[in-house]
Amino acid sequence: MQSYKNFPFPCQLRKMKKIKTILLICCRLLAMNGVSQEVEGGKTDSTVYLNEIVVNAYQINTRQHLVPGSISVLSGEEIVTADGNSFAGTLHAIPGIYMHSGTYATSRIVIRGVGSRTPYNTNRIKAYLNEIPLTSSDGISTPEDIDLTGIGRMEVIKGPASALYGSGLGGNINIYTPRPGENKVEALLQHGSFQTMKATTTVNYHGGNLDVGGNLSHLQSDGFRENNRYRRTALLTSGKWQQQTYSLEYTLMLIDLFAQIPSSVGKTLYESDPRAAAANWKAVEGYKEYQRAIGGITLTNRFSEKWNNRITLFGRWTDSYERRPFNNLDDGTSGGGIRDRLTYHTPNWDALIGFEWINDTYRWQMDLKDELINRNEETRNHYNLFGMMYWRPAPAWNISWGGAVNKVHYRLTDRFSENGDQSGKRDFPAIFSPRLGVSYAPSRSVAFYTSAGHGFSMPSPEETLLPEGDINRELQPEQGMQYEAGVRLNLFDDATQLEATIYRINLNNLLVTKRLTEDVFTGINAGRTRHSGLELTVKQKIFRFRNFPGSLHMQANYTWSRNRFIDFEDDGGVYDGNKLPGIPSHVTQAGLQWYPAARLRLNIQCQYIGKQYMNDTNSAENDHYALASLRTSYYLPVAKAGSFELFTGINNMTNTHYSPMLTVNAVAFGKSEPRYYYPGMPRHYYAGVKWEF
Repeated sequence: MQSYKNFPFPCQLRKMKKIKTILLICCRLLAMNGVSQEVEGGKTDSTVYLNEIVVNAYQINTRQHLVPGSISVLSGEEIVTADGNSFAGTLHAIPGIYMHSGTYATSRIVIRGVGSRTPYNTNRIKAYLNEIPLTSSDGISTPEDIDLTGIGRMEVIKGPASALYGSGLGGNINIYTPRPGENKVEALLQHGSFQTMKATTTVNYHGGNLDVGGNLSHLQSDGFRENNRYRRTALLTSGKWQQQTYSLEYTLMLIDLFAQIPSSVGKTLYESDPRAAAANWKAVEGYKEYQRAIGGITLTNRFSEKWNNRITLFGRWTDSYERRPFNNLDDGTSGGGIRDRLTYHTPNWDALIGFEWINDTYRWQMDLKDELINRNEETRNHYNLFGMMYWRPAPAWNISWGGAVNKVHYRLTDRFSENGDQSGKRDFPAIFSPRLGVSYAPSRSVAFYTSAGHGFSMPSPEETLLPEGDINRELQPEQGMQYEAGVRLNLFDDATQLEATIYRINLNNLLVTKRLTEDVFTGINAGRTRHSGLELTVKQKIFRFRNFPGSLHMQANYTWSRNRFIDFEDDGGVYDGNKLPGIPSHVTQAGLQWYPAARLRLNIQCQYIGKQYMNDTNSAENDHYALASLRTSYYLPVAKAGSFELFTGINNMTNTHYSPMLTVNAVAFGKSEPRYYYPGMPRHYYAGVKWEF
């Protein structure tokens, strides 16, 4: 595929200029690898073919067409959509995923219905950055902290992946930084509604055996609601030094974030004044802030054509503070670990064995009106020993089997003696997670696959502790088995990709966070659930017609899911057969990119979210809604100054009133209404400029 930078502009436009003054302007354009070719009169109708995608989320590099299981891949050009600030908009390009997104800093990712009942945050998936765990010791994953312009590729395994990655019943999100292939500087400046401003700078260096890249980003906004200010500054850098028999890589991410919390509101405010914040959060000007550092070094040794070893040492640190109406939380994490993978490759076999060890110490204390309530320290050790075999008995067949043994140990130290000593430890039994997958690809145009795999999720610190502060020794990890089958089609000379998948997850010992009072939660095992669904994806890369102006790129996906309680009782209520709250049964997203001329691009995104229940009784539901966005950009070469992209866009074009995030099972206290709703942003605009030189 050709990008805009490959048009026959003068070569000097792409030469690197003096950058030291430019670095003061934070700007960035992440490879939008725009695809366009000028249509010449008289030429025959033509097609631009889809790229062959190679993935490594299953721990081996192989064509996506041949992977014995469901996996979704987004390239750099697919990741940065609309205004480039919505992680939810990116994830919704993948069927089977729904991301609740109340604010920039309040979100919850649900994959195949797993993780919907957590009150806030994402704690049923595992996330990695360049194979470094992003998931914290308290089980929370925040991949949305990474600015989209710093991501080169994203791979998502939907459903249990514990055979390779440990705890995370919902699945895995693997994020990779771009690999610099040339020397360049890219920059972006953007301004939009609600005083939303963004500035990013990216510098890539390629020389000999060394590749180094870095992305500095800053995003701030007043938000459209009360008590909704947001600020995030982040640095993400990575590099690779390549030698004949080995390579050395590094990754470093630094984040400084401040976000006010408007919280959820009741139905009355949601309908009459969606800009309003919850009264109690507004009164104390509630917010959260944290500083985070994650880094790692990876050494890859190629012992021979058959043997390869990849070992990663990583560390992470977080310091966080949250001001809340009911108390204030001061917490932090420090720790690290090691991940190693030894692989063996022949034309007919791939085998791997590896392990991951993570040691984290999570410290927290709470105070109320400057009076200390508690102070605790919890050390967690996660051990994961995994292995997998891939056998190709014939060119069309790929068979995989393997599994992992996972072991988790908690130790709680109570450092607040005024209310007694709640110190203790908990050793969870070893969990074995097997996996089996088969793919059959009789031709380049069609492939069938099926797989079965086991997964589990460990309870978070809030769930493991009783209201009195003691460790809940009765609480068990939730476990489940997933069964899936699908087909991949490459049609019309590889111009079109189609994929369809059906799945079922049977989940036992469902972990739910139970609200005891407005500010007190605990975890319980709530029985069994069943998650079934159908996922469809279509991508039509580029086609052109003699009498049609320019070229088109279309993609769409659809998810139908059914998520039900099979055996669930809570506070005397029986909910067998009810639908799980916080999961829409129907989700559709479609995008159209049109290149009417060589330098002009129009991008339209449409999304439909079906209705979803808001509580276990299924007595309250959130209405379905549809959203649309439009983005227009124009590429402009400037002699001796590089190339510019001028862009503008509209989000929520129809000014739809909607709630993109719910507080499931919200409780009404006193005469107040249950606060289910996070109002979504009304129609809003943005414009900016990108500069590459």
